[in-house]
Formats: sequence, structure tokens, C-alpha cells
Amino acid sequence: MTEVLVVDDDFMVAKLHSHYVAATEGFSVAGVAHSGAEALRAVDRLRPDLVLLDVYLPDMDGVSVLREVRAREAAARSQHAPGGGRHVDALFITAARDAHIIRDALRAGALHYLIKPFHRTSLQEQLRHVAAQRSRLDRLDRLDDARQEDVDQLFGARPPGSRGLPKGLAAHTAELVERTLRDHAAGLSAAECAAAGALSRVSARRYLEYFTDTGRAEVSLRYGGTGRPERRYRWIT
Repeated sequence: MTEVLVVDDDFMVAKLHSHYVAATEGFSVAGVAHSGAEALRAVDRLRPDLVLLDVYLPDMDGVSVLREVRAREAAARSQHAPGGGRHVDALFITAARDAHIIRDALRAGALHYLIKPFHRTSLQEQLRHVAAQRSRLDRLDRLDDARQEDVDQLFGARPPGSRGLPKGLAAHTAELVERTLRDHAAGLSAAECAAAGALSRVSARRYLEYFTDTGRAEVSLRYGGTGRPERRYRWIT
């Protein structure tokens, strides 16, 4: 289970984001903070796996919070403190659109940056991306020698099967849809894929059709009693 600390100065927004996190399989809310100082205390006390971090906080900006978290992690490692090897991931959720803030967040070690307002599925897709990234790192820790494809995925290269994605399609969502198709060898409809991946039906259909057009998946028609036949997709192994 991935433990998440939600940081936002707006109590209602923090509550909404907490609801989105709790509704995502494999994630739970470890705590909520409404200021930078409170967030730093919560990170030290709760030791979450992931922090959802706003830029605009009443006492300090979110980028400064993340920099302080990274400084404390480095200090703990240098002193060989218990738990000093632990790394907290960070995902920014903010209305800040300034290019320099986005650049600073990336350089401070943020995994991604979501601009408000956004659809719930956008956050849930990013959460699943974080889970996949952590899983890859865990797998890498168990290997004597890393493969290039493992390293490519860790450093943000597009996953296998998603190279050359058309404009408007995201690599991490393509990976999610591919994984969903692979997990349902008998095939599934766009509605079933959307439900399994917590996507909108329209979004799931776009990726399914892309995989079909590029020869990675195949589609068949299932006829019912009345109405249009249902399109069912299957990953080609």
C-alpha cells in the first residue's frame, strides 16, 4: 500500500484530493497538512511514500518544502540515521503555471506537476504511474545488472508499445491500457477497460483504437439481442 500525505492550504481541496487518493486501488491517505511547516512535521512523523504538494502555502512555497525534505533525507543518509535511506516521492498539484516554478519543482525532484483544475482521472493516472515507477525501482534493487529498458523507463522514456504516440496520448496512460489488455487475455470492451483503469470511456476507447490501428491489439464484434454490436479488444501476444 502506498501511503500519501496530502498538502493543500484549502481544507476542502485537501479533502477532495484525499478522496481521490483513497478511491485509487493500492493507495491510502496517511495524513493531511495545510502549511509548509505542518507538511515537514508530517513527513518526519508519518514517513509517507508520496506527498501531494501545493505550491501556494501560507508560510512557505511548496518547492521550498520539497527542497527541505530532500536536504533532510541527504543529512539522514550522511549520518546513517535509521530510515535514512528512505526517499519520499512528490507530486505537485497546484494552480501555479509559471514556467520557472515548474522548472524549480522538477529540479527539486518532483515526479510530475498537475495544474488545477484537472479531472479526477488525471490524478489517478499519475498515482498509478508513481506505483509503477516504485515497482520498477524495487525490481531494479533485486537485479545484479540493470537492463537498458529498465533504465529507460525509470528516466521517463516511453514504455514499450507507446513509441511514436500521436499528439494528445500520454505514455503512462498507454502503459496502463496496455497492462489492462494484457491482464484480460480473453478481451474486454472500452467500458470494461475504462472501469478497470479508472479512466473515462472516451479516453479508454482512444487508446484501444490506437493499439488496434498500430497492430498491437485486435478488435472483434460481439452481437447482442438488439442495438449495435459491442467492440471487444484483445492484446496480440
